[in-house]
Amino acid sequence: MMNILVIGSGGREHALAWQCAKDDTVKNVYIAPGNAGTALEPKCQNVILNDTDGEHSGVIEFCQANAIDMVIVGPEAPLVSGIVDACRDAGIKAWGPTAYCAQLEGSKTFAKEFMAQNNIPTAAYQGFTDAAAAKAYIDEQGAPIVIKADGLAAGKGVIVAETIEQAYEAIDDMLAGNKFGDAGSRVVIEQFLQGEEASFICMIDGDNILPMATSQDHKRAYEGDTGPNTGGMGAYSPAPVVTQAVHDKVMAKVIQPVVDAMKAAGHPYTGFLYAGLMIDKSGDPYVIEFNCRFGDPETQPILMRLQSSMVDLVAQGLAGQLPSAAKWDARPALGIVIASKGYPESSSKGDVIAGLPKLDTDNANLVKVFHAGTAFSDAEVQDQNANHQKEVVTNGGRVLCVTALADSISDAQQAALAVTGAISFDGAQYRRDIGHHAIARENSRS
Repeated sequence: MMNILVIGSGGREHALAWQCAKDDTVKNVYIAPGNAGTALEPKCQNVILNDTDGEHSGVIEFCQANAIDMVIVGPEAPLVSGIVDACRDAGIKAWGPTAYCAQLEGSKTFAKEFMAQNNIPTAAYQGFTDAAAAKAYIDEQGAPIVIKADGLAAGKGVIVAETIEQAYEAIDDMLAGNKFGDAGSRVVIEQFLQGEEASFICMIDGDNILPMATSQDHKRAYEGDTGPNTGGMGAYSPAPVVTQAVHDKVMAKVIQPVVDAMKAAGHPYTGFLYAGLMIDKSGDPYVIEFNCRFGDPETQPILMRLQSSMVDLVAQGLAGQLPSAAKWDARPALGIVIASKGYPESSSKGDVIAGLPKLDTDNANLVKVFHAGTAFSDAEVQDQNANHQKEVVTNGGRVLCVTALADSISDAQQAALAVTGAISFDGAQYRRDIGHHAIARENSRS
């Protein structure tokens, strides 16, 4: 029986832990630090690790003391700081890219230069550390234009400026105002691409590539894809824009070149690779960004559809024996993020969450509430069956992802909205139009 450690605290990690715990070969799934949702899952246990020394010694010591068979790293920050390298050096099996490969997400400049060197299609760009030079470039290029903080900014360091004035403001915030700290001390300014976005996520073992189910994320905070960029307000899978022809182009022009170039550089890419794409009217893909981990909130609907064992897939990946395909539920899945008051500019903590469905309801296989920014308060509440449990409260920006599996994207949206509407806390906000591109396609065919 296996023991697994999942690193992270978000909805992605809840979904990964949930999938791993379903496997009959798994005894314990530990989540560090986890959230209120992971704490309630069967076979799952949250753990707090003292891992602030930069050497990841807390993770290594825990793995050695608890006979951990594999570590699955969820978020980008520990990957960029070398957690996989540290685990490997200690003889611990860890699924994720090394620090060198994680630069694809950790540095926009590294990623853009890597794409240019390897002929991977992406938007024209230039990098700047000087505000005046950046503004002069914006004057030359005009608007709309995209400004990105170079480093990690929790998915919020991207500004799509519709006007020159908005672009100037973004430059002032990042380079002069230090809005994103070190992450924004250098900016990348990119051409604005037209088309439809899609998320293309793969598992890679250094040589072999296993494409996961396609998906589409909704980055903008408000309905109609308006408002500021966020870490993601919802997602659905599959993404109809990724036809077989588009899929083949992405594999040939984007994913395979990454694998080949990293291997040639002496740093084979292992783990999840996320290509955020813009698909133009001709069906040609352009890379908006690379992430070095499973996307969030794409993980939730993708893993609702996964019928293969995630534990087996990771084990095969660690052994360099990834299969070329996994087994998927043919039905689509859709997840709606409920965010806290003030998100994405700020977040609220300690707001009591009401209306959460029980984990063991009859439709748990069709609608699942994945927790992200949640925690337990000290207070206890009594449910309708006279069971005492701790009160669940908000503990971050993106709080929950209500994810539904149904016969159509429209049905999945309605099923998710029905559960989302029953959940409440002070300042709760969510989009009601997640999946609108796919639903428009469905309606046009009917």
